[in-house]
Amino acid sequence: MSQNATHAVNTGRRAGLDRADMVAVALHLVESEGPAALTMRRLAAELNVTTNTVYWHVGSRDELIAELIRTRSTQMAEREISGSTARQRVTSAAHNVWDSAFANRAVTSLAHQTGTTALLEHPLEVALAHEIEAAGLTGEDAALALRSILSTVGGFLVGALRDESAIPTHLRAPALWSMTKAGLDPATIAALSEPTDHTSVFVTTLEAVVAAHIPA
Repeated sequence: MSQNATHAVNTGRRAGLDRADMVAVALHLVESEGPAALTMRRLAAELNVTTNTVYWHVGSRDELIAELIRTRSTQMAEREISGSTARQRVTSAAHNVWDSAFANRAVTSLAHQTGTTALLEHPLEVALAHEIEAAGLTGEDAALALRSILSTVGGFLVGALRDESAIPTHLRAPALWSMTKAGLDPATIAALSEPTDHTSVFVTTLEAVVAAHIPA
């Protein structure tokens, strides 16, 4: 964030105004207060300008959000990919998608709400595709590997990021399992009655999916 944008975030006042600084302040609003805080009126107040000025610089709210998502997606794509084998590097690239969603929860939520998730994740997906091709896969084989891995990441993110605070405790999965009488081993019931360790299950599943597609 530039010095002018930082000044705007801290004081709501600034001497000049440009599109990049406005996007930076909008991003700060989302990350500090959540997606609902990002309204054109609120952004104008933070910048100490009129709402019309905001529209003049960034267009509609949809255009502002798309620019905000592009800005963050470019930053997310700077994550390092590590590993000395093809499987390790593909796994590392997949973990970057997973880790970025947690590190940018508010932006991830905004993208989900506005249909811009693909835009947010695309640079990371391109990096993953490069690693898949480096492993020797191209064409349909590469596409299948990429989609299988991304489906694994996305599916687990749905569970891991789900807010269950509104679900009554007795209707949550662990409580339902604890009351299950289905002829299952008590040890199995006890294990299923514990909250899911999404990260652990994700890591195990991802390793299997990568091994199924990427040559050793």
